[in-house]
Amino acid sequence: MNRRTLLGAAAGALALPALRPAAAQPLDRPVRIVVPFAPGGTSDILARLLAPALTQSFGQNVVVENRTGAGGNIGADLVAKSAPDGHTLLLIDVSTLATAPSLYTRLPFDLKRDLAPVTMLIYAPYILAVHPSVPARNAAELVAYAKANPTRVNVGHAGIGVGNHLTGLLLTQHWGADLTQVPYRGGAAALTAVAAGEAQMLINGATATAPFCKQGTLRPIAVTGPARLADFPDVPTFAELGWPAAQSGTWQGVLAQGGTPAPMVNRLATDLRAAMAVPATAERITALGAVNKVEGPDSFRAWLDAEIEVWAGVVRANNIRLD
Repeated sequence: MNRRTLLGAAAGALALPALRPAAAQPLDRPVRIVVPFAPGGTSDILARLLAPALTQSFGQNVVVENRTGAGGNIGADLVAKSAPDGHTLLLIDVSTLATAPSLYTRLPFDLKRDLAPVTMLIYAPYILAVHPSVPARNAAELVAYAKANPTRVNVGHAGIGVGNHLTGLLLTQHWGADLTQVPYRGGAAALTAVAAGEAQMLINGATATAPFCKQGTLRPIAVTGPARLADFPDVPTFAELGWPAAQSGTWQGVLAQGGTPAPMVNRLATDLRAAMAVPATAERITALGAVNKVEGPDSFRAWLDAEIEVWAGVVRANNIRLD
């Protein structure tokens, strides 16, 4: 992702119409949005895109802080142990967060108790892409090549147990190809590594991956989600190919500390909904291949509870456990 383009988009959002006041809950100092992955990934892109509108509606500076490591758990733990006052928020791929309870033997926080869902933000499908050196230009050729040359195709991903890692495991098992899965410190690092030829394939959010494909540094092979992407009309969906995990992808959401009072959670949800509706922001999100999925705290919690159960089954089936 071109950081200058992103920063320009974020700066453009500073010229915003006045946002509707939210419930009268005080925010009396700067607000931190903790992104538990490296700069340049989907969560980071979205946080920096929303920060100008939130600064205006909160009446306080909004600072995006990257706290990487442990598949997002270091940043999540920071928020889980913060003051329950709405001034420290977690913006994360929540499908990845949902794997944590079943994946880690010693998770430093209780997901259901210590983090409070505020709102879902977006869904972005995954793009399966390969380095141009891979001699496969479509799905059938990639499967055949991977099965015949498993040692020549390493799969980069954003960290052990995160959503794109588990999707990659399901997919390569379906292919019957025993490929090496290579973890990196977030999706941006995985993108950089595959674009440089360190690994040969990755499955990653369209928001961050599409620019690499447009530049020709990666070759798109297939996408998850309900439909083909407008920017890549010739690239089929997993569903069309009969592949598993057809609806997987990156689901970005915001959570606060688990003890945050309901009025504050509702105030935050209201301001985030307004920020997502700013025309320049909404257009940018669509251009990045994502879909607005804003919903209230209760719906978000129900979705998260269900997702925890789904991924627990995948983790058990693959016997993946981390300390």
